[in-house]
Amino acid sequence: MLHSRPLLLSASLIAALFLAGCNQKQADKGGGAPAVKPEVSVMALHPTSVAVTATLPGRTAASLIAEVRPQVGGIIRKRNFQEGGSVKEGDTLYEIDPATYQAAYDSAAAALAKAEGAIPSAQAKVDRYKGLSQRDAVSQQDLDTAQATLVQAQADVASAKAALETARINLDYTKIRAPIGGRVGASTVTVGALVTADQTTALTTIRQIDPINVDVIQSSVNLLKLRRAIDEGRLKTTGGNVSVRLTLEDGSQYGDTGRIEFLDAAVEETTGTVRLRAEFPNADQLLLPGVYVRATIQEGIRQNSFLVPQRAVSRNAKGEPMAKFVGADGKVEERVLATERSVGNSWLVAQGIKDNERVVVEGMQRVRAGQEVTASEVIVNDATGELEQAADGNSTPAPEKQASAAPAAAAASK
Repeated sequence: MLHSRPLLLSASLIAALFLAGCNQKQADKGGGAPAVKPEVSVMALHPTSVAVTATLPGRTAASLIAEVRPQVGGIIRKRNFQEGGSVKEGDTLYEIDPATYQAAYDSAAAALAKAEGAIPSAQAKVDRYKGLSQRDAVSQQDLDTAQATLVQAQADVASAKAALETARINLDYTKIRAPIGGRVGASTVTVGALVTADQTTALTTIRQIDPINVDVIQSSVNLLKLRRAIDEGRLKTTGGNVSVRLTLEDGSQYGDTGRIEFLDAAVEETTGTVRLRAEFPNADQLLLPGVYVRATIQEGIRQNSFLVPQRAVSRNAKGEPMAKFVGADGKVEERVLATERSVGNSWLVAQGIKDNERVVVEGMQRVRAGQEVTASEVIVNDATGELEQAADGNSTPAPEKQASAAPAAAAASK
């Protein structure tokens, strides 16, 4: 019995090795299980004309501003406007007590009448002396004296008329009128206050806000690139009327479209920026001066360019933007892209892509360069950046696939 136990163990070991060898031979004959190709979603790219825009920060400003000051001194007797309301050009805003100015006007009018009263007698004397002078009844000196008296009387009339006009202007200045139409601000004086001519403190301020201006800041470097692109023909402008759209503080879009009015002639030395001014209609006075806005300016049209979805672009170890493409042989190719700017939820790429090339928009993390994949074409909604619809009519991919592209989209946005 003791000798039979080692024999049994040896027989079992030999049988196990024999079975393992048979299984290996069967595996060698039949081959391993076929490798499964990873699935990715791709989007076919086609050249298109892209409206190139720039979104710049800015602030609204009144198109006209007038500070109202008195031109004569006196006591404010009446205020004829509602603070914060609208006024028209020529409306009477304040009334200064006109008593002293009315008296000055009446005095000037009387002085004019007196001066004009001396004209007839002086004129008659000159006419009489001219007739007598022809008969040598008066001397030439008397005639010259009469003529000088007439000229003096006429000068007195002209001086009196000027004094009367000055008195009339000062009397009219007792009614302080709006120099422009617009929204009037708070009053700095009340009825009964004493004001002086040309005082430094304005009585109130009027701002014309229809139309309203928007001052935006553009980098001088970007402006230089823009002009170079236009000169080289890479960017076609839309003409002299450059349209501008506004995004308000709450994220909403302003309804009316504006246009660029002028470009400043100098660069701000401390910031390296240039100021542009756009003008917008503001009939309902929704925009008030000083509001922070973001202006989207249409710079031109970029032809034969490609829009690559941002979710398809990531960064390599050097920080360069790159994307993965699926070639006609079904293999993955990694390519560095020369992205210029973002357009919606896509990157604008002008070079390095051919028509109908397929870029991987979903599942790029699961594949590597040179790997053969199974590709299904989809469409990316540029407004949302999400996979909208499969090209063959299938439904949108599962949510977990959409979420897997989020890190790549986040990396591309850096």
